[in-house]
Amino acid sequence: MVVAIDGPAGAGKSTVARRLAQRIGAAYLNTGAMYRAVAWLAIRDGVDPNDVEAMATLAEAHEIELVPVEGGERVTVDRIDVTEATRAGDVTALVSTVAAHGAVRRVIVARQQAIIRRGDWVADGRDIGTAVAPNAEVKIFLTADPEVRAKRRFDELVAGGADVALGDILQQIATRDGLDMSRSESPLVVADGAHIVDTTDRPIDEVVDTIAELVGSARGGAG
Repeated sequence: MVVAIDGPAGAGKSTVARRLAQRIGAAYLNTGAMYRAVAWLAIRDGVDPNDVEAMATLAEAHEIELVPVEGGERVTVDRIDVTEATRAGDVTALVSTVAAHGAVRRVIVARQQAIIRRGDWVADGRDIGTAVAPNAEVKIFLTADPEVRAKRRFDELVAGGADVALGDILQQIATRDGLDMSRSESPLVVADGAHIVDTTDRPIDEVVDTIAELVGSARGGAG
């Protein structure tokens, strides 16, 4: 079974997906981390992020993996752990540009599809239900008010020691939403058959409960 969870930045996708995967006994695939790895590579190697061909070649040339560990996963590039580096502000600022390139997405989507081909998975991103796993048994679109999403991201960054302003984070959220929804390749949209879940005023555990019930119904229907 595949559970596809899509939605904009800060909607709670990663947190919900991780907890849901533990709840239903599935593996978790953080697809956004793979695009962050490509953005990090571009910065490290001095590749122009607007050069589509060069970026696709970069993505193809390196082994990008997600390694499960207790409480989450680590991101590796050519078997080197780059998890913390991919969470840096310069990577965050660049990732939407990188992810908008169709040639890059085709490389990464093919790898993601190979990963989820076997077993049970909970995958989160922005095109899981539309491009990566259009036949997923359960499709979810998580959303929340922009101000709430910005505050969540702000709190996360501050907890990690970052010196950031809430207003700047809100602007970044708005910019990323625009890029994600307007890109020509796999834009952020609600997939056919997806259940829309608004997390604005709901605790994470309640959201996980709701999706777990949908998974249970899907499993029962399949049986």
